[in-house]
Order: sequence, then C-alpha cells, then structure tokens
Amino acid sequence: MPSDPSHAPDGVKSPASMPWAMLLCLLSGFALSQAFRTTASIMAEGLRTDFGLSAQSLGSFAGLFGLSFGVAQLLMGVGMDIYGLRRTVLLASPLTVAGAALSALAPSYPWLMLGQLLIGVGCSPAFLASTMFIARHFPPDRFAYISGIAMGLGGLGLLFTGTPLAWLVQHLGWRSGFGLLAVFSALSWLLIFLRVHEPPLASDALPRPGFMVALKGFASLLLLRHTWGIVLLGMVGYASFLTVRGLWLSPMLMDRYQFSLVATGNVALAASVISLFAPSMFGRLDPGPKLRRRRIARFALLMGCIFTALALVHQPLWNVLLLLAMSMLSGYGTLLYADVRSSYPPETTGRALSIFTMAMFLGVALMQWLSGVVAGVAERQGTDIYLAVMLMVAVMLALGTLAYKLIPPSPLLSQAKH
Repeated sequence: MPSDPSHAPDGVKSPASMPWAMLLCLLSGFALSQAFRTTASIMAEGLRTDFGLSAQSLGSFAGLFGLSFGVAQLLMGVGMDIYGLRRTVLLASPLTVAGAALSALAPSYPWLMLGQLLIGVGCSPAFLASTMFIARHFPPDRFAYISGIAMGLGGLGLLFTGTPLAWLVQHLGWRSGFGLLAVFSALSWLLIFLRVHEPPLASDALPRPGFMVALKGFASLLLLRHTWGIVLLGMVGYASFLTVRGLWLSPMLMDRYQFSLVATGNVALAASVISLFAPSMFGRLDPGPKLRRRRIARFALLMGCIFTALALVHQPLWNVLLLLAMSMLSGYGTLLYADVRSSYPPETTGRALSIFTMAMFLGVALMQWLSGVVAGVAERQGTDIYLAVMLMVAVMLALGTLAYKLIPPSPLLSQAKH
C-alpha cells in the first residue's frame, strides 16, 4: 500500500524525508531535463552561425536528446526495479553535468552532438523516477492530480529557456547557457543525494529481480495489444508540443515576423508559464477511467487543429495566441499518464510508466528529426518550412489518435467503477 503522503515513515524525523519534500527534490532533475530539451529553440541562431547548421542538422541536434533519453528509459526502468529510484538517479545524473560541460566547450558539431547524447542519458531517469515515486507513495485515486502538479513544477525548467536564456545567449553567447545548466545539474545531484531516501514499502522485503527477469517483465507488457494504442499516441502527444516549443518556436517567429531573440524568449516564457498550470488543471478535471480515453482523443485532435492553424495562419498576433493555446492544451498529457496507471495491475505500474515514458521521448526524437528532414526539403524547394513542419505534426497527431481509438483498451478499464 502507498504510504500516506502527509506523514513521514516511522523513525524518520527530518521533514525532507516526507514524500512531498522528496518528490520536490526529484523534480529538480526533471525541471533541468525540461530546460535541456528546449534549449535548441533559443540557441538555434547561434548554432547556425558558429557551426553553419542547416535546418535538418538543427533538427538532428534537437532530436538526439529525445533519442538518447528515450532509448535509456528501458535501462533506467530495469535499474529502478533492481537498485531503486535514488541509486539509479544518482548514478546516471553525472552524465548530465559532463554532457553540458562538453557542449559548452564543443569545438565542432560532432562534439556538440556527443554532449547532447550524454545529457539525454543523464536526464533519462528524472521524470520516470518522479512518476514511479508518486505511484508508490501516494494514493492511486490522486495519481492524475499529483502527476499534473509534478509535470507543472517540472515545467519550471521551461521558464529558464524563455526570456532568461534568450537574454543570456544574446549577451554572453549560447555556450554560457550550457555552462550554467551544468552548474544547476550538479546542484540538483547534490540535493537528491542529501535529501532523497525513499520511504520503505512492504514489497521492499521481497527479493530484487535479476537483470534478465526485469527485462522480460518489460517485454511482456509490449505483447499486450492495448499497450500499443497507448504507445502510439504517447509517441506523438508530447512530441508535438516539444517539437514547436523546444525547436521551431524561436526560428519561426524570427524568420516569419522578424521578432528579436528576446521577443521570442518572451513568447516562450509566456508559453512556459501556462504549461506550469495546465497539467494540474487537467489532472483535477480527470473524469475517471471510463470517460478519460474519449477526452484524451478529443484533446489530441484539437491539438492537431492548432498545428494546422499555425501552418496556415500568417499573422503575428494569431500565431502567438495559437502557441499559447498549444501550451494550455499540452496539459492533457497528464490524462495519458493516468490512463497508463489505470490500464495495468499495480505490480506492473512501474514498468508500464517506463515503457510509456520511453515511447514518449523516442517520439520526441522521431518527430524533431523528421521535422528537420521536412524543413530541409522545404528549404531546398524554396517553400515555407514552417508550413511544412506544422502540417507534418498535425498529420502525425491524427494518425496517433486514430491508433489510440482503433486499438481496444485494457480490459481493466471495463472493470473500473467510474
């Protein structure tokens, strides 16, 4: 049974050992991962100038974080099954510091890509550890709401990659941004090391599984048909928001409407502030397992309509308003996490969350890379690259939603009371 989040476990007197306090410490790592995955948008112009990057190379740079982050999810999930949340995070996170430092000093594009690879792996356990901590130590009926709060708090990292990072890059260059993030990452590791000590559960007395046993446990979930409906929508849902917020927002506003870097940073900051509150709002409005899937599909299609409008509407004010609407609607991802939580037995929740998180960030890598390819083709043909990119995102959202609707849901949802 989950521990009561309002009380520390027996024998623990430090307030920092209470579940809420420890969750906040874990979320510091998630906030930094949010910052790292959205730096490309603000740093794009500097990277283009210093390394002569094409639109396709820029998409590959942004996508590599998501690729390394997503691929590492399976290993991190297995690691958490065997070694626990704290130890897995503490072992992986130093790679973030190393990757950020390498990126700040990178003499060429390949070194920059290596830095991105290390950052992605180092950040990979951050959000998974937070969601598994919530699943283990908070009541199941509050999972959507608390996950929404966690996603909102993690969005604080997006605030840094708005106006603050734009100002820093404009005055000190893009390398200073990576340098400062390296320092923040080291401080986050120290905070988790000192303050996170997971409350004990009854299941902790059971023997830990071996590596191959844990890996087979993950593979068994991929054989379930309903997993693929969740995975296919998960691959495009968060990726659609991050492809724009993390990569194309600044270049689009600067190229289409001649916004300054700080002005685009202000738009990114406003979008980030909205994204802080959107997940908890959607979590609070969670209708329960029986109605949740229908609402998720509607929200995903509405998001697709927003991207279609971004492609076709060429007016600065409307584009900014559409970007802000996109940020608000992105909070429906909280409901997808709740759907995962409801679709599997409690003993497999951690594995299911790991697979979903892996799919989500592999989707980010795929969509950002593909957006770079599409932008490169449009650039060579002399057409509007942002029209092509936004329509591509809208189509991928429509296909993901179709798969989610056509593949039957988990049998557990039909047994749910509400």
